[in-house]
Amino acid sequence: MKSLFIKLSIPALASMMFFSGCTKSFDEINVDPDALPNVPPGNMLTNVLRNTAESFGGDVDGYGTFAGYIVKIQYMDYMSGLIPTNNTYGNRWYNCYYNNTQIKDLLAKTEDKAEAFKNVRTIGRIWQNYMWFLLTEGWRDVPYSEALKGLPSEGSILLAKYDKQEDIYPAIMADLKKISDEMAAGIGTDDVGNFDVIYGGDMAMWKKFCNSLRLRMAIRISGVSSSLAKSTVEEIAGNPTKYPLIVSNDENCYVDFPGALPYFEPWYNSGIYGKRIDNWALSDIFIDHMVATNDPRIATIAQKTDADTYKGYPNGAKSGPAVLRSVSWIGEKYMGDPAGFIPFYKSCETYYSLAEAAMLGYNVGITAKDAYEKAVNLSMKENGVSQTGIDAYLAGAGKWNNTKERIWWDEWVALFKENYEAWSLYRRTGVPTTNYPSLNSVYGSAHNDQPWRAPYPNSEYQNNKVNVEAAATKVKDFVWGEQMWWDKRTGKF
Repeated sequence: MKSLFIKLSIPALASMMFFSGCTKSFDEINVDPDALPNVPPGNMLTNVLRNTAESFGGDVDGYGTFAGYIVKIQYMDYMSGLIPTNNTYGNRWYNCYYNNTQIKDLLAKTEDKAEAFKNVRTIGRIWQNYMWFLLTEGWRDVPYSEALKGLPSEGSILLAKYDKQEDIYPAIMADLKKISDEMAAGIGTDDVGNFDVIYGGDMAMWKKFCNSLRLRMAIRISGVSSSLAKSTVEEIAGNPTKYPLIVSNDENCYVDFPGALPYFEPWYNSGIYGKRIDNWALSDIFIDHMVATNDPRIATIAQKTDADTYKGYPNGAKSGPAVLRSVSWIGEKYMGDPAGFIPFYKSCETYYSLAEAAMLGYNVGITAKDAYEKAVNLSMKENGVSQTGIDAYLAGAGKWNNTKERIWWDEWVALFKENYEAWSLYRRTGVPTTNYPSLNSVYGSAHNDQPWRAPYPNSEYQNNKVNVEAAATKVKDFVWGEQMWWDKRTGKF
């Protein structure tokens, strides 16, 4: 472990030298005697999985608001953090690169014993690609090919260039395919066990997550790279034994929290823990849609008001409601359980994707109607809806009508709490069509849409100025200007 460097002012340093002379053991003084000099690979894996859950699972206003789910009702903030800072979005940027640095270290320290650590290395590689995916989904063009190459043997690249999203996507997908093919050829013998806080070391489940992530990415680029999308989807769907997918709720990629201090899940509403989730309520467009469609998931996703009704609140109102309980808070399943969960992939998403692929004419071995209804059933059951309630919905407003819009509207509801993914669904499809930017944004009427990206952190403008400014030439007001590569909506600004 590298010794810590204590930053001292020149007067302070001079005083130390005056009173104690020049010490010959400065490195030893700055070594924490309680710190592990060599962290085991399993612990490193646990750290990055937990860190990802806390970074991307605790979001409420940011991506939850961009997706059309959640709005502030206290401590109103019209900027919503949409300027370069090293907080909120900057922290998530940092955590993605931190996680990949840790995974890189994990892979390096096990390289000479790769077979003995095959499974933990495989999980690390899958998660490494997931981190790159989260980065490019949030910021579009990001340091990728030159990132994390500061060692002399790697070129001593301290100021990495930014790669285009259209180059990053195929590279991630290719690496995930490589990992999936390796897993199909055989998994390792090392027991990852409880170090894996998602699947407990079940490599069959990691194989499913790897292929499900490939499916997600393929559908995302189906409008801009149809050949790669089609070949990827049909390869996966055409060989479910080699390329299995997440297909049931007990296979969902979730981080479950222990439920004891300090390990409460991020949305747990506890005065002791101080999360104050009651600073937010569900948005008007989200509640209005579920009420209009008689969506039975509303009973789990939302709480009723004091007037025993469901009511949402506008995004960016000048002030909160006079009575907090006059609007619908987040449902108890999502904010009332200290041992709650952070979702990264839901099984229903597999079938929404297959339904859309079938609509695109891809050969996926299932009809769009059957895939859609399977997705609805999975989402409903996850939210505690009875089969009677599911059947009534599928016979009513949720009835299959042979349109991609029907898939997207239902998927939007189903992705609740997976806010980052729902934001991408909106940016790609325009659903919900009722979504709108903050009513009191400091940008006024300069933009008619929710943010298209997260702002590059201020640290990049300070430390990697030339490269970040080159990447941001088409960016306007930090979060608009250039849409995602796969976002082909028109009329938005």
